[in-house]
Amino acid sequence: MCKDCGCSLGGHDHAHTHADGTTHSHAHDHGAQHGHGAAHEHSHGHAHPALNESKTVEVITKILSQNDEEAAHNRAHLDECGILCVNLMSSPGSGKTTLLEATIKSGKFKIGVVEGDLETNQDADRIIKAGGKAHQITTGQACHLDAFMVHEGLHHLPLEGLDIVFVENVGNLVCPASYDVGSHFNVVLLSVPEGDDKVAKYPVMFRAADLIVITKTSLLPHFEFDVKKVVKEARKLNPKVDVIELDAKTGEGMEKWLNFLKFKKELR
Repeated sequence: MCKDCGCSLGGHDHAHTHADGTTHSHAHDHGAQHGHGAAHEHSHGHAHPALNESKTVEVITKILSQNDEEAAHNRAHLDECGILCVNLMSSPGSGKTTLLEATIKSGKFKIGVVEGDLETNQDADRIIKAGGKAHQITTGQACHLDAFMVHEGLHHLPLEGLDIVFVENVGNLVCPASYDVGSHFNVVLLSVPEGDDKVAKYPVMFRAADLIVITKTSLLPHFEFDVKKVVKEARKLNPKVDVIELDAKTGEGMEKWLNFLKFKKELR
């Protein structure tokens, strides 16, 4: 099961959209379980035995170990191609896709995106419309992408023509933080409407961040959101974390974001 939320991690069917917009689905099983079992009702005259904690820990350790091996493979493949890979994580609605659209439209980089959502190809369609390349992974009930899913996505992108590949992870402030997908660094988005208390409430996610992007800053006059508080709480968890404030709709702060990507790309 997922070590953070307890969801089961079994083989599942998922659909995906290619860079040219075509979509199909197939079964996917890589030794880690990713779907939830079907609900059922039954009655017994006895209580179920307690879960075997040591066995559960052993299974989780094996799953994460296999995932980390695949993540290292993904990173090595991207390094060979000279591509920077960025893992974007956040809660739903924080503005990940909007930020990607604005980044693509800046014309600074050739961008591909591995999109993760429970259902629909809406985000992949938006990326393609903006001028990027995209491969959609619909996870069904799985609350995060893992390295195996991203590996598949990379093989459906024209890597030889790209500068940066973004992994737009499933909207969730818990589980994605525990899974290395093969990226070079992690970016966590926090939007102004979500509130400034999320860093303290979801420390595992923000501890995993190399960069925190505070989004929708044009709304600051309308919400009680303390940027200094967010920065202070974040640096308690990770003293080296960078923080950028921006609004992808208005363009405010976008130059800092683009310069950050340029700097990271040059390090590859």
